[in-house]
Amino acid sequence: MNYLIQQASILGGEPQDVLIADGRIAQLGSIAPADGVQVVDGRGLVLLPGMVDPHTHLREPGREDAETVETGTRAAAKGGYTAVHAMANSTPVADTAGVVEQVYELGRQAGWVDVRPVGAVTVGLEGKQLSEIGAMADSRAQVKMFSDDGICVSDPLLMRRALEYVKAFDGVIAQHAQEPRLTDGAQMNEGEVSSVLGLPGWPAVAEESIIARDVLLAEHVGARLHVCHVSTAGSVEIIRWAKARGIQVTAEVTPHHLLLTDEKVRTFDPVFKVNPPLRREEDVMALRAAVADGTIDVIGTDHAPHPAESKECEWAAAAMGMTGLETALSIVQHALVDTGLLSWADVARITSTTPAQIGRVADQGRPIAVGEPANLVLVDPAARWIVDPYAMATKGRNSPFAGMELPGSVRATFFHGHPTVLDGQLATPRPADA
Repeated sequence: MNYLIQQASILGGEPQDVLIADGRIAQLGSIAPADGVQVVDGRGLVLLPGMVDPHTHLREPGREDAETVETGTRAAAKGGYTAVHAMANSTPVADTAGVVEQVYELGRQAGWVDVRPVGAVTVGLEGKQLSEIGAMADSRAQVKMFSDDGICVSDPLLMRRALEYVKAFDGVIAQHAQEPRLTDGAQMNEGEVSSVLGLPGWPAVAEESIIARDVLLAEHVGARLHVCHVSTAGSVEIIRWAKARGIQVTAEVTPHHLLLTDEKVRTFDPVFKVNPPLRREEDVMALRAAVADGTIDVIGTDHAPHPAESKECEWAAAAMGMTGLETALSIVQHALVDTGLLSWADVARITSTTPAQIGRVADQGRPIAVGEPANLVLVDPAARWIVDPYAMATKGRNSPFAGMELPGSVRATFFHGHPTVLDGQLATPRPADA
């Protein structure tokens, strides 16, 4: 089936028609409908390249009670994504070619988005010895990004060796910046609220000190470093300094760190327990400004679904993490577009083009131009909706935005020309042999 998107605003510009044929963009401009072409009404809608998430937890293999590749990628498609990077902290850990190939194949068979496995930096995420980095890079999954996310690679010698290793094939190390000795037993951001609540504090310097160390290591060996889920104003300043020196560093911020603060923890609702923790209002504003000026390169959801029993318990015992795939674009619109900080063209850059470049995903994040792969998302910026975790495609119900009214709605997602979402509802996956 071929598709004609009529009168959509490409990157927020003037409305045009877009013809999709054989999985690619065949024509742009004023296009007459034809037999065998399904028409999609794009009037009043914004057309963007399909979103690419550099940071998703799909939980499979091993934690299918929390999420599966199937359910997680359905959620991704519904949120406007056409590619996701699946983090390595599964069970078993994705530290061998066999495991990353399993995750890659599960994604291919599911057919909702491109699934790009992230390989672990160290064996078992234990921080003691490097994993099979070369074998994962040479595998059918062609891994380019490596991370022990959830755990910091705290040993500086091991981090240096990892950076040196991936340099050989243009890979990238994505660091979870958290000095473990400064965060032992920490439950929330260290500050006024933690003092009032009597919860052990998580100091900003625990993040900032690791970022400072790692940008210097990256400079020393001439390798690419990506900083996961930046959360503090101090981290922004270090990354800004590193970029000014020409260091190959990129950084991401999560939607929840662009909106929520540690004041939410006063409720003691574990849905707000996350790693890194929600920070101060000053940090939120600094993060928004850093996205606007390009210091922070991309949005990464850090989508972290959990079964109900891991969240519906006392704060200290609760797991850390929030879902994010189906709300990310709305939060970006709310925090960055509707506030005037970003244009829709900027949104395309931070949610698609740049994350695809960081992960070296060749056929994603491409321009909306004739001949390019038709990985696209059609957004209604005027829509309003109430977040209902039980209406989501993800298995996880731990959304921090439950009950909130958010702007923007995904009306259609095209994955290599195949509509995975139409009229705001999940349609069908792309066949694995397409």
